[in-house]
Amino acid sequence: MSSSTSSSSSSSGEILVVPKIAQGHLFPCIEICKLLLSRNYSITLLVDSDITSSIPSSLLHSPLFHFQLTKDIHGWYLQRDPGVSTRPICAIIDHIINKNTHHIFSEFAIPTVVFITSGACWAAVQHAIWVVRPGDMRPGDVRTLPGLPEDMVLKYSDLKQRRHWMKMGPPHKHKEGPRGEGPRGDGGGGPRGPPFPGEPAPWVEEVESAAAILINTCDDLERPFLDYVANLTRKPVWGVGPLLPDQYWESSDSLLLRVQDQEIRPNKESNYTEDQVIEWLDQQPRGSVVYVSFGSEVGPTMEEYPELTKALEELTGSNSFIWVIQKKSDYFPNGLDGKVGKKGLIIHGWAPQLLILSHPSTGGFVSHCGWNSTVEAIVRGVPLLAWPIRGDQYYNAMLVVNHLKVGAMVSEKYPAEMVNKDDILGGMQRVLKDNEIRRQSEILGAKFEQGFPASSLASLDAFSDFIKHKAAA
Repeated sequence: MSSSTSSSSSSSGEILVVPKIAQGHLFPCIEICKLLLSRNYSITLLVDSDITSSIPSSLLHSPLFHFQLTKDIHGWYLQRDPGVSTRPICAIIDHIINKNTHHIFSEFAIPTVVFITSGACWAAVQHAIWVVRPGDMRPGDVRTLPGLPEDMVLKYSDLKQRRHWMKMGPPHKHKEGPRGEGPRGDGGGGPRGPPFPGEPAPWVEEVESAAAILINTCDDLERPFLDYVANLTRKPVWGVGPLLPDQYWESSDSLLLRVQDQEIRPNKESNYTEDQVIEWLDQQPRGSVVYVSFGSEVGPTMEEYPELTKALEELTGSNSFIWVIQKKSDYFPNGLDGKVGKKGLIIHGWAPQLLILSHPSTGGFVSHCGWNSTVEAIVRGVPLLAWPIRGDQYYNAMLVVNHLKVGAMVSEKYPAEMVNKDDILGGMQRVLKDNEIRRQSEILGAKFEQGFPASSLASLDAFSDFIKHKAAA
């Protein structure tokens, strides 16, 4: 199956894009396709399952965009249209699947470029922690991470596993809130709790064969971490994000964003329409609403959900909240909606997150710190209460709290101990009222008011020059 048969002869060259088919990975890949199309490249998106419903119609209708469904990239390339006489100038591959696919493109002398759909901080910190060998750390110890900013220190508590977590397998095997193996780009697969620091960072091997690396970030967010990755790999590294929908950059008007939410995330079931969400938000004071969402793959433990419920009930004495609960969750806060009345909006299923974070009534975001959710909040100047569940979310939380200083951790005792009502309530009140956190959030958010970052546009230009020279060599 493929879309568009237009020749790439009138384009700047053909680029193959191979995404990982998971929500946290696919959306950034779609956005980078759009950016490359705007530079007159012909794009062929290679996927092993039909994701047509996830691709914006504007992309499908572009004469330079080609959608190819195949489970055998090698066979597809051998049998591709003989009328296509030019070789693709490169293949952009999601870093998680690069190790298993780069040899295909190598056989046909097509340079590969690894695309990291999350940020640079998790990659840098994961490697730096391995370098310092923290296995001998004791309670109270703090260790610097060479090559990283001074505020990115490693505390003993950052490594401490909650006792019952250490015996657990992947979340979908246990009765703990929303379950499932999440993509690393939006939450990390594998067991709950902080990553174990004893093994080398797997991404280093994943990018080894690549000619260059693209990362879904920008200078204003992660310049020191981009430099760390570049120095370690000795490859060209470019921050080309944050890769968010066009209308997210064009306006902070929620009514405009509603159209984009519907286009890029269609057919999502919910008990509230976007109009109803906007109407509710319009009735709340500016900066007064706490938005709570853990994405589609992870969530607190079943013991922590009731604590969150109690914290939100108490919060309504002074503020309001939106709580998004995935339909596949085992937890349902029976009776909460009746207790809080119009002070709370409990959404079951999908929520228009872009719209909510862009609304002036939203004053804080309780988040698992998946990368996409994190940057969506930062760009809109919304402070975060970081509640990471697993994998790279912990490193994203370190970036938010320690380096960017646009949020707070849900608890100083977390993850070693269970989060309780007082931790959650205190954290929510802090992100709503802490002047320094709010000031830093506003300052950082203001850097994105003019649209897509200039540094990322410059990176895309540099990348374009690089692959053209690579193809001509």
